[in-house]
Amino acid sequence: MPKLTLLATGGTVACTPGDNGLAPTLLARDLLRYLADDLPCEVKGQDVFLMDSSNMQPEEWSVLACAVQEALRDSDGAVITHGTDTMAYTAAALSYMLAGIGKPVILTGSQLPLLHALTDARLNLLRAMDAALSGVPGVYVCFGDMLISGVRCVKTHTTSMTPFASVNAPPAGRFDAEGLHIDHPQPYCPLTPGEPFRVRSSIDPRVLLIKLVPGTSPEIFRFLGDAGYRGLVIETFGLGGLHYIRRNLVSAMEELGKRGVRMLAVSQCLYEKADLSIYEVGRGLMRQTVASGRDMTTEAAVCKMMWALGQEQPDLWLAHRLVGEYRE
Repeated sequence: MPKLTLLATGGTVACTPGDNGLAPTLLARDLLRYLADDLPCEVKGQDVFLMDSSNMQPEEWSVLACAVQEALRDSDGAVITHGTDTMAYTAAALSYMLAGIGKPVILTGSQLPLLHALTDARLNLLRAMDAALSGVPGVYVCFGDMLISGVRCVKTHTTSMTPFASVNAPPAGRFDAEGLHIDHPQPYCPLTPGEPFRVRSSIDPRVLLIKLVPGTSPEIFRFLGDAGYRGLVIETFGLGGLHYIRRNLVSAMEELGKRGVRMLAVSQCLYEKADLSIYEVGRGLMRQTVASGRDMTTEAAVCKMMWALGQEQPDLWLAHRLVGEYRE
């Protein structure tokens, strides 16, 4: 008989009202008790954290990745309950850490608490369990009627009951009256063909995201080097534009690169790619200093930079398309 593990981390789905507002208090056993009559199979509950997802940081991602590995030793899939605010970041980080795991890992949550009269938690949890029983490996976000690859998920709405979108890639799957259809599973391309799976949970949080605005000062990049940052993700204008007159960002980034800080450029536009080779200013930077994030989401780019810096030979990992985080 199939078996699943529910890994609870808190979030809105686990919240109850308190004197200071909503706070996560429900444990894994509480979530399972609420669904007891409709569970699709045996489901074991485990509490990993009990927190608002705004407090979910790189250190928690590493702990969660190891918890997933342990849970899947005797389970066919794992469902992770998580707050929506940082779910896309956690999903992206786990996609890299657990690449090649061979079983489904499904993150889900809700916009309204489990005990709210109009909650979406029940349906999201049951659909996530269905996805976890599919046997299709990879890390996904299951919310509403969509299953989204962990490296393509972006939270686009704050109060909508469908807060997530699959950006620059079709959803991995969809639910309809006939059940779950998985048409675009998360791909996996190991760095070394045939290598055995192992959790790569090491991570370096010394990464900063900068969204360029007209007038951004080059001094920011000099500060980053002095502050000990090892990686930088830059949201450029359009296809990869950045200003170089009056406030020369190109020179400042070149200096930062000489100090050993790795840089990855993505577009501020939610859809489509960054391509530093289009304009003259970008070509030299791309060759010498800044890697192109192509059509990666900001969340996937930030998490990949943190994760790659935690591995041996980070430049190889940054240049390698591991789980479909960008299109070739």
